[in-house]
Amino acid sequence: MAPGSSRRPGGFSLIELLVVVALIAIAAATVSLALRDPAAARLEREAERLAALFEAARAEGRAAGLEVQWRPLPPDEASGDQFRFEGLPPGVALPGRWLDAQAPAVLIAQGRRTVSLGPEPLIGAQQLRLSLGSQQIALTTDGLGPFQVAPVAAEQ
Repeated sequence: MAPGSSRRPGGFSLIELLVVVALIAIAAATVSLALRDPAAARLEREAERLAALFEAARAEGRAAGLEVQWRPLPPDEASGDQFRFEGLPPGVALPGRWLDAQAPAVLIAQGRRTVSLGPEPLIGAQQLRLSLGSQQIALTTDGLGPFQVAPVAAEQ
């Protein structure tokens, strides 16, 4: 190489290396977030749907002045339904099956067999747990607000 030539030495600059490392980190984070446990995703979807159904039944019960209750059904129920809304006004039909064929197990707190949904605006604090495999999620209300999906606190 002749003296005075302005040829740059080969290699990558520090900025170029940092940009590549940042892009690899973003791609790795995206992939790891996309790989959720399928049972957890199914359970969360079922819980959100059930919370929406509870609020619809609660609104129907309040509008008609009827006591509405939700009851999980045993697997051998002749109708094929997996749960039932009782006390809805005639002509109002809400779904009675889970979205997924593998239905979550239901545990209603305080030893109850049903979830009360009205007709009063204040229905009392209630909680139920849905579990699918080792995953658990809770639906809770303070009695005044809507049912909300919440993670199950670790038992001690």
